[in-house]
Amino acid sequence: MATAELHAHDAHAHAHDEHEHHELGFIQKYVFSEDHKTIAKQYLITGIIWAFFGGGLSILFRLQLGFPDMNLEWLRPLLGGWIDESGKLDKEFYLALVTMHGTIMVFFVLTAGLSGTFSNYLIPLQIGARDMASGFINMLSFWFFALASVIMFSSLFIETGPASGGWVIYPPLSALPQAMPGSGLGMTLWLTSMAFFIVSQLMGGINYICTIINLRTRGMSFTKLPLTIWSFFFTAILGLLSFPVLLSAALLLIFDRSFGTSFYLSEIYIQGEALPNMGGSPILYQHLFWFLGHPEVYIVLLPALGITSEIIATNARKPIFGYRAMIGSMMGITLLAFIVWAHHMFITGMNPFLGSVFMFLTLIIAVPSAVKAFNYITTLWKGNIIFTPAMLFSIGLVSLFISGGLTGIILGNSALDINLHDTYFVVAHFHLVMGAASFFGLMAGVYHWFPKMFGKTMNRTMGYIHFWCTFVGVYCVFFPMHYIGIAGFPRRYYSFTALANDAQNSFTDLNMFISIAAILTFSSQLLFALNFFYSIFKGKRATQNPWNSNTLEWTAPIELGHGNWEGEIPAVYRWPYDYSKPGSASDFIPQNVPFSATPESNLPEENEEIAKEKEIEGLLETQNGVYNH
Repeated sequence: MATAELHAHDAHAHAHDEHEHHELGFIQKYVFSEDHKTIAKQYLITGIIWAFFGGGLSILFRLQLGFPDMNLEWLRPLLGGWIDESGKLDKEFYLALVTMHGTIMVFFVLTAGLSGTFSNYLIPLQIGARDMASGFINMLSFWFFALASVIMFSSLFIETGPASGGWVIYPPLSALPQAMPGSGLGMTLWLTSMAFFIVSQLMGGINYICTIINLRTRGMSFTKLPLTIWSFFFTAILGLLSFPVLLSAALLLIFDRSFGTSFYLSEIYIQGEALPNMGGSPILYQHLFWFLGHPEVYIVLLPALGITSEIIATNARKPIFGYRAMIGSMMGITLLAFIVWAHHMFITGMNPFLGSVFMFLTLIIAVPSAVKAFNYITTLWKGNIIFTPAMLFSIGLVSLFISGGLTGIILGNSALDINLHDTYFVVAHFHLVMGAASFFGLMAGVYHWFPKMFGKTMNRTMGYIHFWCTFVGVYCVFFPMHYIGIAGFPRRYYSFTALANDAQNSFTDLNMFISIAAILTFSSQLLFALNFFYSIFKGKRATQNPWNSNTLEWTAPIELGHGNWEGEIPAVYRWPYDYSKPGSASDFIPQNVPFSATPESNLPEENEEIAKEKEIEGLLETQNGVYNH
């Protein structure tokens, strides 16, 4: 009786609180919102804008690489002084383009846009929570990201230009303001922006971890969590442990630039003048940067892999193969990601024995990655596959993950990496296994959860065209880069024709092909943008569970209020992958359906769970108390 009264009181209090939320003004509801769903949409829209901007920068420098003799005077109204007197891209600006493209795509699109969107949106809905552990900190995390975005964007409009030196910002170029134009104010703004960005990610990560541990609904044990939630959980742990190291690297760099310290500088000469800095080492910066840099690969990849797990199981209409092995592989990746960073530093003169240790650990990390790829393929095997746009992007991710991962084994071998380091082979590997694969995960997530986010459906035909143009285009862009990398093409070079090297000049046509493919692939993303924004306002109204999925978010109303469920939050009785179960009348059984309701399909051990159902129903988690926002 007491439990029933508490449930009734919860429903009444929540209904009253829903009424209060409807009274919020526009600014509080849509701008400085504390609702995890609105914050997720803010991350998504900001990430899409940054993706087009960062991709547009890559098209500018691909024009230079693919058509080195082209007159770019027609770009002067847009770029102004960054087009030189001969009608070509200014050489300093070229390096700034490469730097800003990498920074924007890695941090602002694939980290904040992917993880920020889907961690915020799915964690409360899939674990059965009203909201994040702290709505206020969640709101702050987005606005710190927005502030970082404004600062980074503003660096494009200063006289000396944005930061140069590559997205890794190695000293001494980044530590000496007088080294080159891109080492001046633009570099200071880059470091300031990244400091705010890191604070944003730390606040978000703390929130995600606390929410997953503390706010799971009744019956939602860790072994019943969807793989999406596991991936967000490990991602948050990675970010929480590695991003502070990058922050320390940036702060020490600011000290070297502005306060005369010598953490990264020693015996530096500029135009024949000896600087007073002594005792520092630029290699220290590389250690600090790559201690984040390699976990960053998985901070970007793990959410995409978790999204892919959910979508493949749903659209193959099969249970995910090796659920516990998938969790174990993510745990293994999380641990190993922290002890392989120096494979980026084989050419820094490290002790060969130490290099062999990092090589061995790097090759070991291929094992949990292979487990995930094997489990995806096995889940697809003989499945009753439904080829939605989300499913196509998920299968595309698996393809890119495998093909890009194979080249990772090559680069993980120090004897081979020393020859291929800083060539286009590295660019190709990096973009396939991390950049394109994670982007495919982002697209898959948008297509799959768009009906839940906006209550509308996207146009399927446009989604199919978008996938095939992107999938074929990505391989046309990055696969040929392996060949020019083996031929010795160094990355970040302004022009290859200026080297007067017949072996490299023979690849001019291949560079042209890559640039044309890049332009067409980027242009096809406009189709996605049209489909996305048109469907938000004019799309066909979605049903509550359009994909017949098992996870809890599809039990919530189409029009989600601030609190997600009206009345009591559903309890959970089973894992999230009961698809095509023998004996069941339906090919899916949602997590909130008790075993007592499906006696015809229960396994012997599941019948034993029926006795625990009353215990689950009697539990009242924190979020099922009176909901006070």
